Parts: sequence; structure tokens; C-alpha cells
Amino acid sequence: MKQLLVALVLNSGLLLLVWRWLRLRLAEPLLGRWLLPLLALKVLACAVATYFIGGDPLYYFGWSCSVNQQLWADPAAWLHTLGSNEFHFGGRHLVFHGFSNTLFFIKLLSGLQLAGNGSALLMGLYCSLFCFVASWELVRAVVRIWPATPAGAVLVGFLMWPSVVYWTSGITKESLLVGSGAAVVALVLGWLYGGRRVRPGAVVLALALAVLHFQMRFFFAGLLLAVLSGLGLIRVAERLLGRSRREVAVLLLAGWLLGGAWMLGEISPVFSLNKFTSRLLINYHTLQQNSGSRPHLNYPDLRPTGTSLLQHTPQAVAATLSRPWPWEGSGVLYVAAGLENLLLLALLLWAAIETARGRPGSLPFAVVVALLAYCLLLAALLGLSTPNLGTLNRYRVALLPYLLWLGLQHPHAARWLRRIGL
Repeated sequence: MKQLLVALVLNSGLLLLVWRWLRLRLAEPLLGRWLLPLLALKVLACAVATYFIGGDPLYYFGWSCSVNQQLWADPAAWLHTLGSNEFHFGGRHLVFHGFSNTLFFIKLLSGLQLAGNGSALLMGLYCSLFCFVASWELVRAVVRIWPATPAGAVLVGFLMWPSVVYWTSGITKESLLVGSGAAVVALVLGWLYGGRRVRPGAVVLALALAVLHFQMRFFFAGLLLAVLSGLGLIRVAERLLGRSRREVAVLLLAGWLLGGAWMLGEISPVFSLNKFTSRLLINYHTLQQNSGSRPHLNYPDLRPTGTSLLQHTPQAVAATLSRPWPWEGSGVLYVAAGLENLLLLALLLWAAIETARGRPGSLPFAVVVALLAYCLLLAALLGLSTPNLGTLNRYRVALLPYLLWLGLQHPHAARWLRRIGL
């Protein structure tokens, strides 16, 4: 009875917050009409993901219920679990050696179970709503900062693209990963380009979101935070020089990323090139073996050296953006993923042609360079370390929204998006 009462109170408070947020956003002239349809799409995707729950989401949900039971039975033991890499309760044991984003996610879900009260649908809805609200706030930030750029480009990337909607709905790490990343980007762009004052509350919020992003996937967050800090450095240089120079922006970002990687390697051997390449190759071989007879990437000449990784990087980036093909695999999901990839490649080719013709769009060059660097570096990392095409399709949703945003912001795409009301 006590658990049900707590769940009712928490869900009532959450419902009130969502209603207040919706009421304000629905009144916005440009974006308001799309809010409810896209929210309905998100809720539908969450319902489908929950109905067919299995694999990792079912694993996370099951263990979060056990950890939540510990919270009610022995709060002190639950607090101890939060600070450790082990869980022991009711004859169930879960042990990780070192940091695990899986265990962190389970702990987080166990707290959310206070409101979820054992419902997988509610748990999935909380994660989905977090991603939706954060993505919507990024769309609003872009519209406010650069009204000449098409809002539809960000809407398509974060809230309409099929694989992004699917993988960020329900009980998935991707829902928190993409949502926290979008929120951090929105805050940083507001400070750097939107004239927003850097208030203490916003800084605390940004730090909390960055920690969440970091806890979900370490390397993904490291790349995003690195390019955002590099973008901040470029903005400082632009203000000192009194103008924007493209070559300066490229050199500063490249120097910042390379210098940061070198410094991390000097600070700790964990971040050294040898450790990184070895770990990447171990991950590649492990996932390749687990793929069995299913379609997967194959790099027979890949070696744990920096030179070998660079040689395979173009192939890895291409594979991340194009595989699987529609004819690979025998399931419906493989066909759907393949058709989506063909559409993605067509959009990217269209964007490349428009850029070559001198019509790249009106986003600041430094923003384009920073986001493109993030997309390409993460695509290379994923393509080299994740040969399993199903896992690759899920992991790459961390970069797809930004890539689609860049690919759909040139004038011809903007005209097409506005024609359909975006």
C-alpha cells in the first residue's frame, strides 16, 4: 500500500510538470503544431518497444526491480549498492569489476521504480519522455538562435527519423544518452551563440546532464564534450580576432582534439594509444564472434596499431553510415534498416552536392565543423569496434540526429521541409 501511495504521488507530480511544459510549448507559433503528433509518435514507439520487450531492456528492467526491492527492504544497503560495483539481495547477485554503465543504468532505474511501481511501460515512458523533452528543447534553442535555419532539420533528426525514434524509446540507454547530449548541446549553443547569460543554476544543470551522458557511454560523451569545448575555444578566438576565419576554426578544433588526446594519454595509461587500440580490437573480436552467421563487418587486416586504425577508418565510417544493406539479413528489421540507410545516403549525397555548389546552409561554419567532427569520429569508432550490424544500428543513433541536422539545413532541403510544414 505504501509503495502504491508513493507511486501515485510521484506520478501525479510528473504529470503536472509534463502538462505545464506542454501547455507552454503548444502556444509557440512555429513548433507548437508538431508537438502533440510527435509526442504521440514517441509514446507509440515506447508502447511497441515495451510490448515486445526482451534482450537488454528486459535485463535492465528485471534487475532494477530487484534493486528497488532492496530499497524498500533495506535503504542503507541500497545506498551502499549505489556506491559500489556489486548488488546482493534476496539471493540475487550482480557483480561488475570496475565501472559499468549497465549497473549505473540499473541503479538509476531502481530509483525511478519508486514511481514506476513495477510497470515496464511506465519505466519506458519516463526514459522516452526525458529524451523527447530534451530533444524538443534543442529544437527550440536552434530556432531561437538561428531563425533562418530550418527547424525541420532538427525535428527530423531527433524526433522523426525511424531508427532514432525506435532506439530512444522504452527502457534503453540510448534514450538517456541522446536526451542528455541534446540538452547539453542546447545549453552550450545558447551560451556561445544565443546570448544567454551563464547562470549558476544552468551550469549545475549542464554538469548534471554531462555526468549522465558520460555515465551512459564514456567514449561517446568524451567526443561530444571535446568538440563542444573546442567550439567554445573557437568562439573565444573569434571574439579576440574580431572576425570569423574558417581556417582558424579548423586548426583550433583539430589542435584541441589532438592535444587533448595526447594529454590524456600522458596523464593516465588507461587513455594511451596502445591501451585504446588493444581495447578496441578486443571489443571488435568479441562482437564478431558473437555475431555468428548473422551479417557483420569484417576487417581481416585490422591490427592494434594507430596506423592500422587510420587505414581502416574510411571503410569503418562508410560501414557505419551504410550497413546493413536492404538485401543483408533475412528479417524485417534488416530490410527496414537497409532502406533507411539508402535514404540516409541519398540525403547526404544531396547535401554534399549542394555544399560543392556553394549552398551549404546558414549554420555558422564553426558549428558545422564541430558537429561534423563529432559525427565522423564517432562513426569511425563505432565502425571499427562494433562489427555486429544490429548493435551498430543501435549505437549510431548517438550521431545520426546531428548528421541529419547538418545534411538537411541547406536551402533546397529547407525549401522542401517548409513545403511539408516543417
